[in-house]
This record gives sequence, structure tokens and C-alpha cells, in this order.
Amino acid sequence: MIPESFDYFNWIILPIIIFFSRLTDVSLGTLRHVFISKGYRKIVPFLGFFEVLIWIIVVAQVMQNLSNWACYVAYASGFATGTYVGLLIEEKLALGLQVIRVITNQNSDELIADLKKSNHGVTIVDAQGAVGPVKMIFTIIKRKDVPQVVDKISTFLPNAFFTIEDVKNTSQGVFNKTPRFNMLFRKAK
Repeated sequence: MIPESFDYFNWIILPIIIFFSRLTDVSLGTLRHVFISKGYRKIVPFLGFFEVLIWIIVVAQVMQNLSNWACYVAYASGFATGTYVGLLIEEKLALGLQVIRVITNQNSDELIADLKKSNHGVTIVDAQGAVGPVKMIFTIIKRKDVPQVVDKISTFLPNAFFTIEDVKNTSQGVFNKTPRFNMLFRKAK
């Protein structure tokens, strides 16, 4: 039974506020790092401003309640959860480009035709693999299109070896036409 003199604010409300504040500022920090690595520099200062503003407010509350272990637990839990949530948000945004490299000794004409029909740029190279001649198929696509292209590879070349890697910058090329992000999300040149 909880005594009537129990301090609900300091032991329940404040830790909840600290948890959600920390979750928010760490999520913003995670996104900020991702945007920096992807070259989306225009939004980074805004994210950084709110990330640090929230952090300062939270740290001040923790420092004012040093004897309250619930604030420590909320702070650490908010950090861990914020990292996870930030990565989930980044995954949903699917910003940037990726290169898919397919290596196969099977007939790849149907896959190549389907990729071209979908307006994906395709480069094909004849190569020599460990067990004989192979084709290497390269396509650079928007990250949000990766699942569809992987499905195409699995459909047309179920035994093909493929890799997917991030691409920092491109020059020229054939890309699927989609609406552009607003000015905050455009890549800096």
C-alpha cells in the first residue's frame, strides 16, 4: 500500500517525463547522424538544436534530483529506447541510394529487361567467377526501392548471389522518377 505522503511527481511523473524526453532527444540525435552520413546537411542544424535543448532540460532535472534513482533508470531507459526508435524511423524514411550487385551464371535477360522497364539504370559486365563465366549486374536505386528489386532478383534469378551497399554520391545516371523532398531534405551539393 502506498502512503498518502508518497511523492507521485518525483517518483512517477518526473521519471516518465525524463524517459520520453530522452527517447525524443536520442531519436533526433540518431536521425541527425544518419542525415549527416547521407549528405542531407540542411536539416541537421534544426535537429541538433532541438536535440540539445531537450538534453539540457533533462540533465537539469536529473541533477536536481540526484537522490532519485528512478530518474537515473528513466534517463538510461530513454537513451536505449531512443536509439532503437531513431533507427526505426530512419529505416522507414529509407533515405539515400544503394547499389545492388548481382552475380549469376544463369540467363539474366528477363531480370535486366524488367529492371529497365521499371526505369532502373542497369550496367552489365561479363566476368569470370570461381567456377566459370558469370554476369555482373549493377543497379543504383533509391533505398526505398530495394525490397522490390530484391523480389525481382529472387523471382528471375533465385540462385543468384547479390550484395547491397550504400552509395554516398552519384553523378548522372538513370533513376526512377519520384517527387523530391522539400528543401530541408535535399542533399547538399
